[in-house]
This record gives sequence, structure tokens and C-alpha cells, in this order.
Amino acid sequence: MFTQFFLELRRSDIPVTLREYLDLIDALDKGLGHYQVDEFYYLARSLLVKDERHIDRFDLVFGHIFRGLEPLNFEEDFSEIPEEWLKKMGELSLTDEEKAQIEALGGWEKLMETLRQRLEEQKGRHQGGNKWIGTQGKSPFGAQGYNPEGVRIGQEKNRNFSAVKVWDKRIFRDLDSDVELGTRNIKMALRRLRQFAREGAPEELDIEDTISSTARNGGWLDIKMVPERHNAVKILLLFDVGGSMDSHVRNCEELFSAARTEFKNLEYYYFHNCIYESVWRENRRRQSRRISTWDLLHTYPSDYKLIIVGDAAMSPYEIVYPGGSVEHWNEEAGDVWIKRLLRTYPNACWLNPLPKDRWRYFPSAGIISEIFDGRMFPLTLDGIESSMRSMSH
Repeated sequence: MFTQFFLELRRSDIPVTLREYLDLIDALDKGLGHYQVDEFYYLARSLLVKDERHIDRFDLVFGHIFRGLEPLNFEEDFSEIPEEWLKKMGELSLTDEEKAQIEALGGWEKLMETLRQRLEEQKGRHQGGNKWIGTQGKSPFGAQGYNPEGVRIGQEKNRNFSAVKVWDKRIFRDLDSDVELGTRNIKMALRRLRQFAREGAPEELDIEDTISSTARNGGWLDIKMVPERHNAVKILLLFDVGGSMDSHVRNCEELFSAARTEFKNLEYYYFHNCIYESVWRENRRRQSRRISTWDLLHTYPSDYKLIIVGDAAMSPYEIVYPGGSVEHWNEEAGDVWIKRLLRTYPNACWLNPLPKDRWRYFPSAGIISEIFDGRMFPLTLDGIESSMRSMSH
């Protein structure tokens, strides 16, 4: 198993040497790791990964090789629901007609008030049904069931993209800026947003001025230099990560890689679903190293052009209600923060990786598109070109 682990890391272009692999084996022989999978994970990562850009690839290989072992507890579970209530016993199969018959509880306040009552009343694990917190049911609270307006508790991944509050903390992946496949056409589309300028130290030969100056000096060579010509456009790029965006990582990486190449003045941050009072730069440290959105607004001036990338597939509560965030209690609604961004950065657009004909299935996409005054574009070559033209005025 360990040899396969080593070979898979090499096949994933993680530069692991034989010496590092032998150091790992030696550490295990000496009792390090204490035979716990989470401790072994950190031991292996510290010995085999020398560049943080490779951590996400390491996680994928580790999960593939050691699948079925004790789950890794990267972060504390804040749910007070006993775990044995929520063990997955199977998937609930419902027809479209049955799903259409399941009604929501009647709004955000009613939903959260009912959840508090359920927590006080329920005494044991429950499976099936439409009231208690559990699995395989039609209740708004629990996992592996269905309700169009619910609180997901104890479920590893999103299934129907309709949960209002997620109690599971996730670790999101950073985008790999080294991705080059498929970025050439994206670069060509991004070039529609060009504003050339010459700033900085004179490092480039100015041929025309050199010739005219030399002629005026009676043939004596008079070399003239100018600063290098570069794209002076400033970009603030905000990426939605995690949840339903996991399906679009490849396209986002291609866009990210192309943007880093094309724009010298590029700043980027991450958020989840909707923008609230903070964003972050590294997904591994998103809980401990957040950046205030107010600081963002005061750090980058209004001449920056704002590009937000996300599928806008979320509960409408996450946009229009205080406390609507799936991960924390936000004092102000998401649309308040989006409108503040748009007031500061009037040249802005939203790129959506979902096909445009699917936007109508998500009311949240319509809400955001309206806030952006229709400046939501699909994450396609035509969509990118259209978005660049909309910001080039």
C-alpha cells in the first residue's frame, strides 16, 4: 500500500523523492503517527510535500489510496446532534411527483424556530418520516433525504442544492494557477480588456525617439529608453469555491491561469456561495485568516474592475436574509455586500459556469443577475468576450 502511495504521488506530478519516502517509512518504524490515520496524514504530508501548491493533489491521492480508513478530522464538528443519529443507511428514492408534494415550512424564521424546537424535543435517532432530525426522510432537518427548503445536518456532500443552513464544515481547495490546458482561447478573450500604459523605470529602447534624436545631433548616436509597455487594467477577481462549484474547478482554474498571465495587476480572493463580511486568500486557512470585506473595499480603489465567478446555485435566503449564510450567522444580507461592491467597482460582471439555459432553475441566479443589472455572463469564450466588452467602457 505504501509503495502504491509513493508511485501515485509521482504519477500526480508531486516531486516526491525516494529519500523522502524512506524517511516516511523510517518514521513509521519508530512509532511516529501512533497508527491513527489523521496523524499519519499530517506526518506523510510534512515529509512528502515541499510546496503548498501540491497539497490539494496530495489530498486527492491520499483519499484514493487510503479510502475506507478512519475519516480525517481536519476541523472540529460544531453540530451537537449525536453522530449515531445521522449515519447514512441508504439513499431515499423519490419520484418527481413525490418531491413536488413535499412542502417547505413557510419561510426562514419559521424554519429556524422549528429546528430549535426539534432539538429540544427529540431524544433519539430517527430514520424516515417528515418531522424529526434524521436520515432518509422528508423532514427539513437531517441528511440523505429530500426537502426543497431544509437544514442539512451530518451529510458529507450536497445532493439537491436546496439546503438553507449547512452544519458540516468543509475544506475547500485553492485553484491551481499552473493549469495551462485550454487557457489559450481564454487569454485571447481576456485581451479585449486591454489598456496599455508605460510606467516604471525606462528599460525598453524607443526606436523612433532614438532615430530623431540622433538626426538632431548631426549623426551622433543618442539612445532613448522608455518604460516597458504593459496592460494597465486592474482586476479584482472573486471565486466561489466548494459545494456545487466543485464541478466547475477545471474551468475556473483555466480562467485563473489565463488571468494571471494576461493581467499584471490582478488580485484574487475566495468566498462560498455569496459574499458577506469577509473573504479569504487560502482555503486551507479560511477560518483563521479571513480578510474583512470592508478592508477589501478600502484597499483597492474604484479603478479596479470586479469579476465574480460563481454558479449562483444557492438558497435565496443566502442572498436576501441576515443569517442566511450556510456557514455562519451573517449580520447583514448578502445582497447588501454585493451592492456595496458594485458601488465601489461600477465596472463589474458575474461569470457563471453553469450553462445559461439552466439558470432559470435557480431563483438565486435571477436575483444576482438583477442586482448586477443583467451583467451575468456564462463562463464560455463568448461569455467572457461579452463580459470584457461590458467593462471596457
